[in-house]
Amino acid sequence: MILLNSKKRLLNSTIVLISGIIIFILGLGTTGLVDETPPLFAAAARAMSESGDWLTPKVNGMFRFDKPPLIYWLMGFFFSLPKNEIWDSLGTLSARLPSALASLFLMLMIGDTLFCWPQKGDRQFLTPIVASLGFALSPLIIIWSRTAVSDALLTGTLGISLLLFWRRMASDKNDQCVSAWVFLGLAILTKGPVAFVLAILTITSFLFSQRNWKTLLRKINPQKGFLITIFISLPWYILELIKEGKPFWDNFFGYHNFQRYTSVVNNHAEPFWFFLYIMILASLPFTPFLYFGIFKAFKDFLKSLNESCHITQTLYTFSLCWLLSVLIFFSLSATKLPSYWLPAIPAAAILISNSFVNLKNSNKSYPYLWIFNILILFGVSMALFFSNIWLSLINDPEMPNLASELISSGIIFKAKLFFSSFTLLVIILFSLKSKNILLYVQIFLLIGQSFLMSPIRKLADSSRQLPLRNISKLISNVREGKETLAMIGIRKPSLHYYSRQIVFYEPNTEEGLINLTDRLNTDRRENYEDKPDYEYKSLLVVIDEYSSRQKQWSEINHQKLGKFGIYNLWRIQKSDLNKYSKFLVNSGYKSDWENRKVEKF
Repeated sequence: MILLNSKKRLLNSTIVLISGIIIFILGLGTTGLVDETPPLFAAAARAMSESGDWLTPKVNGMFRFDKPPLIYWLMGFFFSLPKNEIWDSLGTLSARLPSALASLFLMLMIGDTLFCWPQKGDRQFLTPIVASLGFALSPLIIIWSRTAVSDALLTGTLGISLLLFWRRMASDKNDQCVSAWVFLGLAILTKGPVAFVLAILTITSFLFSQRNWKTLLRKINPQKGFLITIFISLPWYILELIKEGKPFWDNFFGYHNFQRYTSVVNNHAEPFWFFLYIMILASLPFTPFLYFGIFKAFKDFLKSLNESCHITQTLYTFSLCWLLSVLIFFSLSATKLPSYWLPAIPAAAILISNSFVNLKNSNKSYPYLWIFNILILFGVSMALFFSNIWLSLINDPEMPNLASELISSGIIFKAKLFFSSFTLLVIILFSLKSKNILLYVQIFLLIGQSFLMSPIRKLADSSRQLPLRNISKLISNVREGKETLAMIGIRKPSLHYYSRQIVFYEPNTEEGLINLTDRLNTDRRENYEDKPDYEYKSLLVVIDEYSSRQKQWSEINHQKLGKFGIYNLWRIQKSDLNKYSKFLVNSGYKSDWENRKVEKF
């Protein structure tokens, strides 16, 4: 019997692993980095790898204190692997692997937890697969797991930590709870104190819901556990504070943690109920089953207050506490971003599997949920069939031909075919009253990943990022005497990443022109891979098509060196730039770069 269960467990994990590889890994390095945040992470990680300074992240000759170092260390590790420039020519595989692997490992942990601790007598081999796919097929998880930022890594480390905490509480064995605290330490090294706060909120709220909370608290051994977490997470903060002092404290703790939570940063102001919208979007097309799973979990929790419930049957209650902790904490935050919801999606996936279990055992809510789901899919299909209406509304200055390219590439036709077939399949399965309909729909979505997402990513890359890669190559070929490099108008950190040069970013305004003149004279910066000659007679300027038409830029004498997409490469003599800058100053314009945070992304 034990051997049979071991084989089933291995088979279950293998199915989840293969599904995860399809969703997260395939084609990961075939497209360029997407501006604007991923190139900053990738550039800082590559700088660590190539310079040997693994303590302080730096980008474009400036400190980057936005995030702790774990994401940079992992990216830097892949950048340091032999022959990296051959098997990862774009640098995107190395930069994205930490996010992809974090989601893959969390997906495996979700499936294994539900396999080892089936809820409410559910012995179905399929339930762990449904929960794992419910997580992996979330639109937000698909996007961020293939993006070179720290959000997916936080979701992975924190999610694994919380599941390990629950597993320890549910286990009858006397094994230590070291691994849960280790992953919590890694989560703090990924995003900072927010990981600790979310973990404490989840565990505390769950313990309050349990009668034997004191026993459960002793099981996770907080006295020893806190020491383990501190030992893993705290040393870097101390070393960085000793080395960099007040700038690190003000930037990381003051701006990126305290100020982001208590005030609106970068215009990301949203209403209090913002994450209720995001919760709907993040679980599509399975949102009805998430709400049903939440309802059932809450109903069972109320029932457990009067009836004794074994700890092994409380995973849905734990997931409910987990989801509500993230919802309440970030709803109170002044700054709100869709990515803040990612840590709640593992809990949402487990609650979706709660619907799968209950719908197999009871048909009362079955018709209503699937009719609602069919209406969602039908709405998406209709939107695609009337795409000629909303495609004309797309106005992206960086991709001016996006609408026509979507049509000519056949992506819109494929999307129509896919979602029409998808809707028809769900209607057929619903009419047959299939008990495993949720799993079949997930499998169809899994197949559709390569059918739709791959061409969409390639089209976006060729339209948006390829011009920047081409112009970066041109810069390397035509650069004279280590000329300084500036980018005017649309600001793209990927220009620094691909050109490997210090880039001065300024707006296309009159003040921007004066700023550039002043900075070339006073703002001296360099990094290990580029030391510009600030005294050289000319500079290179990347300027987008719209900015190049502005009077203050079009009237400056310039040599056109090339054009890719909407981006032009000019060579400008510093004497001409200085002359026009003086004219603007005499006209009443002033520089303002010293009064703002330069290159604030």
